[in-house]
Order: sequence, then structure tokens, then C-alpha cells
Amino acid sequence: MKKDGLSARELCRLIIFEADTPAGKAFDVALIVSIASSVLAVCLDSVPYLHARFQGSFNLIEWTFTILFTIEYFLRLWSVRSPTYYARSFYGIVDLAAILPTYLSLFYTGAEFLVVVRLLRVLRIFRILKLVHYLEGSRIIMRALRASRPKIVVFVSAIFVLVTIIGSLMYLIEGEAGGFTSIPMGIYWAIVTLTTVGYGDLAPNTPLGKLLASIVMIMGYGIIAVPTGIVTAEFTRRETSTTTRSCPNCSAEAHLDIAEHCYRCGHPLELPPEDAEV
Repeated sequence: MKKDGLSARELCRLIIFEADTPAGKAFDVALIVSIASSVLAVCLDSVPYLHARFQGSFNLIEWTFTILFTIEYFLRLWSVRSPTYYARSFYGIVDLAAILPTYLSLFYTGAEFLVVVRLLRVLRIFRILKLVHYLEGSRIIMRALRASRPKIVVFVSAIFVLVTIIGSLMYLIEGEAGGFTSIPMGIYWAIVTLTTVGYGDLAPNTPLGKLLASIVMIMGYGIIAVPTGIVTAEFTRRETSTTTRSCPNCSAEAHLDIAEHCYRCGHPLELPPEDAEV
């Protein structure tokens, strides 16, 4: 079966994965409405009063959506040229995780409430609304996080050493009489204090302990800003803008507008959907 020179498989891929065509946009809108409706039904089903009155209706709604999402998942696998790439991608894993809980509920009671993971699929709204600057922003954030990883690891390691020293000192100063029954308990207090969380379940009583606590509190304000500064510094690098084109081979999205090949699998990218008749 072909339409306008497109095979049924390619037509299916353009409708499901591309958001810049009328059919693709309509499909994604219907998909997001279905996801939101199914999650709402699960949330309402968790209310005891509604569960007692409409349990049968909620079960029917949930299984209807699950069957539809299962068909959609297998259509996604069928339409791309390399199903393995899609299955191992972020959206592929989320799509699978969105349908598994309902089937697991046949064996484990309560597993059906895990379908709230379907809300992650609403991330596709960025493609529907053609918010390319958000796609570009997400690319910049991921690049900044990857570039900051070595510095963050060093920073976290230094903090771990610091809280161990502070926790040990507080254990020596306050001891069991002050509630610091062990060094791990002192480390717990140091983490809570240094991060300025301050649960209040553990506090020093001696003057020396209070002095150390005051120093740790002041240090906390400066330390919290360090990872933020490390990541923010990476945002200053400029990035080429991205598009909503998806790879016909693995379905990867958010390619650079000058890209000719997929950044994930290396497959040649085709014309943007607006240049093709669908």
C-alpha cells in the first residue's frame, strides 16, 4: 500500500514521529490527550470513595488505554528502520514502561498505579508546539551537565570528606549525651546542616558544639552556590539551533539544523516533513 509515493511503513513513521505535518500533529495531540486522560483515571481510582463506586469503569478505561498504547508502541517499532535503537532510546523505554504496569497488575496487586509514568510521555508536547528553542535549551543543558561532570565529582568528593571530618568532630564534642551516638550520626547532622535543610531532630548543646554548628551553617551558604556556578559557566558556550526532525532509522530527535546525519546512529537524515508531501 502506497500513498503519494510513500509506503505504509514510511507513512506510519511520518505520522507517529514527525510533528511538523498536519497528520503528525493531530496524532501527537490525540496521544497526549489520551495519556493525560489515562493518568487522571488512575489518580481518581486511588480515591477510596471513587474506587468503591466506579471500580469497574476505571478498570475498563485503564485496559482500553493500555491496549491502545500497546498497539502504538509496536507501530513505533515497526515503522522505524532500526527498532533496537528506538527500543533503547529514552522515549522507547518510557513508552514500554507506560504499558507494563497494567499487565503487571495481573500478577502484583497495586502495580497499576505505576502508570503515572505515562506523564513522561507528555514531553512530546515540545515537538507538537514546535518549541524549537526548548529543544535547543535541553541540548545545551545536557551538554553543560556532561562537561561539568568531572568538576562536580571532585566537588562532591570534597564535600564527602568535609562532612566526615565535621561529623567526627561533632561526635567527639557532643558525644552520646548530646544525641550524637556515632560518627555516622554526626555525618548525618553535618549533611543536614551544611545543606541548610535543618530538620532540627539533632542539635548541639555545648558552647563548642554550637560554635562548630555556626561555622558549618555559614559554610553551607557558600558551598551550595559552587555546583550552580560550575554548571552555569558551561551555558556560556553558544550552540547551533536544533530542529524537530526525527531520524527515519532510530527516531532520534533534536538534530542540529545543519546536520546531515543522525547523531545517534549515523543514518542520513531526510528532508524536513514540510518539504515532503504527507
